[in-house]
Amino acid sequence: MLTEAPVAAKRSTEAADYQDVPRPVAVMPKTYAAGMHLARHFHPRAQLLYATAGLMMAFAEDGTWVVPEGHALWIPPRLPHAVATHGAVSMCSAYLDPAAVRSFPASCRVIAVSRLLASALTALAEEPVLYAEDGRGGHLAALVLDEIGRAPATPLALPLPRDARLRRVCLELIENPASEDDLDAWADRAGASRRTLTRGFRAETGLSFGDWRARARVIRALALAAEGRPPRVVAAAVGYRSVQTLRLTVARVLDAHPPRSAT
Repeated sequence: MLTEAPVAAKRSTEAADYQDVPRPVAVMPKTYAAGMHLARHFHPRAQLLYATAGLMMAFAEDGTWVVPEGHALWIPPRLPHAVATHGAVSMCSAYLDPAAVRSFPASCRVIAVSRLLASALTALAEEPVLYAEDGRGGHLAALVLDEIGRAPATPLALPLPRDARLRRVCLELIENPASEDDLDAWADRAGASRRTLTRGFRAETGLSFGDWRARARVIRALALAAEGRPPRVVAAAVGYRSVQTLRLTVARVLDAHPPRSAT
């Protein structure tokens, strides 16, 4: 169990040590080497997984999310998820008391981290874990919660359908984003009609088949770029003949606001 400590004391880097802290927000900075993979797990508390440097990918039953520098993944309490790093990563996890986030989304989402939220998380990490709730720490914790609630979602998510045929198509596209097969070929492979595939993608993911595939390619491209791969190699690996075409797709998918780690 964590106890009161001076500001300068080293914090635990074990997530389990922050689940029962009697404070609404508990912050844990941590660094990971390239290629780290955390197997599927969950936390009793909600988690804001903030990438201060590098890029992470998270995986859950209903989707895949890319978390580049300057962004964070909101993870509801007790949701099983896995995490992988692409390149070295510095992150800051804020573990949030479920009672403090009852009105927050019930599913994962990637948010853009404002300068104010980033500064508040950094400052709260410099406070004792058992900060004074009526002092600076308490004010920072309230600010963190408010900024998370206000933060805009970004399109750095790849929703997965529940229909087994559609899901099989999605998993194959994630495995091989450079595939040039058209919609008819994927429909045949899935054992479904073109119409079923088209309607199913829109109904279960909110995206057309083409938009879903473009997003899958962009997400893989961001991960490869974070690993230091040359732009031409990245473009070819995700099915584009030129770096410029990939860049235009990244800008379109991310609504012309690509993250700092984009190719």
